[in-house]
Amino acid sequence: MGEDATVTQLLARWAGGDRAALDALLPMVYGELRKIADGYLRRERSDHTLQPTALVHEAWMRLVGQDGLQFEHRRKFYALAAQAMRHILVDHARALARDKRGAGIRPATLNANVSSGVNRTVDLLALDEALDELARVSPRQVQVIEYRYFGGLTVEEIAGTLGVSNATISRDQKTAEAWLAHVMSTA
Repeated sequence: MGEDATVTQLLARWAGGDRAALDALLPMVYGELRKIADGYLRRERSDHTLQPTALVHEAWMRLVGQDGLQFEHRRKFYALAAQAMRHILVDHARALARDKRGAGIRPATLNANVSSGVNRTVDLLALDEALDELARVSPRQVQVIEYRYFGGLTVEEIAGTLGVSNATISRDQKTAEAWLAHVMSTA
């Protein structure tokens, strides 16, 4: 049995209440979680106080602490882990803004076009607010953005996760990117 199938089985056992499955799961998923955390923190300011290991551990604790999680496959798990990491970074940025009353916050970098490597600098808090606003209009488009940019999933993986066609995911991604660019440019 391949590692992907083993991870999926361990996730199913965990979702079914088998806490021992977590012991076997962490070493198998840690490397991928670390890649996601590294990707997030590469887009942050250079003096960020969170390190990838701490981000992975905090996301892991948040995921483990939730009840009723269901994972059809490993991609869904990684997408939820990426979402948890995003929320941790946003919470961290909010706390810093509160502590410094908004002073000294430098923009974070978001890779807005993974395939071409074009980078845009955005304020993480503004991005989070824009995503929350988009979620009220199109929750699936927010999922596409989170899975694509924060979770690192391919169009095909997102389509499989959400149960729609690749073309739908591509349309949702383009529409969401345009919408976010507009909202953030007027903010």
